[in-house]
Amino acid sequence: MKRLLRHFIIDTLSLYAVSTVADGMIFEKGIITLVITGFAITAVSFLAKPVINLLLMPLNLVTFGVFRWVSSAIVLFLVTLVVKQFKIVGFTFSGFTSAWIDIPALNLTGLPAYIAFSLLLSFLLSFIYWLIK
Repeated sequence: MKRLLRHFIIDTLSLYAVSTVADGMIFEKGIITLVITGFAITAVSFLAKPVINLLLMPLNLVTFGVFRWVSSAIVLFLVTLVVKQFKIVGFTFSGFTSAWIDIPALNLTGLPAYIAFSLLLSFLLSFIYWLIK
């Protein structure tokens, strides 16, 4: 139970962080939809993601695990089907410029938007779980 609650809190907070970094995720009823979406992502990650990873295992073996973010994109798509108030309409990143790095603005719609959000979410979740261990 403690593990499930920890995953729910981390998934919900990282979902909020990703939605603030890039525009395109819509939570129609605000914080209520965010909590429901966090619960749905946690549930789908525990129930469906192992099956999805098993089906994508040949691609993961060929690409040495780089293709694993596709399972996260499928999870996001499944959650948008289950939670009607949660939508991904596009991926809009306004860009970032500093003295060391320059990241250009990016605007994606459709499947590339799901892929971009899943990449951001996967990187953030991997970093947080790495910090916890």
